[in-house]
Amino acid sequence: MNTKKAPSRAAGEAVLTVEIDGSAAWLTFNRPEKRNAINDVVLDALRVFFSDIPEGVRVVGLKGAGGHFSSGLDLAEQSEREAEEVLRHSRGWHAVMELIQSSGVPVISVLEGAVMGGGLEIAAATHVRVADPSALYRLPEGKRGIFVGGGATVRVGRILGPDRMTEMMLTGRTYDAQEGQALGLSHYLTEAGGALAKARELAAEIASNASLVNYLIIQSIARINDMSRADGLYAESLSAALSQTGADAKEGLKAFLEKRKPRFS
Repeated sequence: MNTKKAPSRAAGEAVLTVEIDGSAAWLTFNRPEKRNAINDVVLDALRVFFSDIPEGVRVVGLKGAGGHFSSGLDLAEQSEREAEEVLRHSRGWHAVMELIQSSGVPVISVLEGAVMGGGLEIAAATHVRVADPSALYRLPEGKRGIFVGGGATVRVGRILGPDRMTEMMLTGRTYDAQEGQALGLSHYLTEAGGALAKARELAAEIASNASLVNYLIIQSIARINDMSRADGLYAESLSAALSQTGADAKEGLKAFLEKRKPRFS
């Protein structure tokens, strides 16, 4: 029998650590003894960071300590709540997920081990998802007698489609890393142990883009997807006009003609 204990967090150590590496910020869920289950302290730490991203950060990486991304909402710390309290708590999750998705800075998630429940909701709010072969995706809420409340019906449902998400919740099925990539839950699937290195490679590539273009990609595409066809095409034209008339556009064209890499602001 395997009696190996899960890694534990040192007393007083932050539940969400932040490391700035050049133009990238790397955030780590640091509750390995709980498979990085998300409690209100972790959620608030995410809110604080994404509400005021440090100056000079052009890309954010999100990962978990101890071999798991996140097993989702920490049910052990959930007290009995009245309906209004549950509503407000769910809306608090929605606000933080919106900050992650719409802060204007690209977010890459490194998916290992458990990517379940609220962990999958967080991953679905990120823009680039890199998976290790150990990644396992699940929405177990239906088997816990509760309904998702962190945005899964919108973000995960948009990735999978409502039909497949309905089946996933009804049965509590788990998708492995290969199935998850085929379904769009991850964009990249690496060899074992290679997800973080791939994420760092992608972070450097994304950070080299013009910051305005990254901002427009994040802000425009998701919103255009919610618009009518005519409104979406108009919003696309506005984004094109903003991006193609600035200094970075001139630098990009000049670099192309001079056969060199652009140096964007």
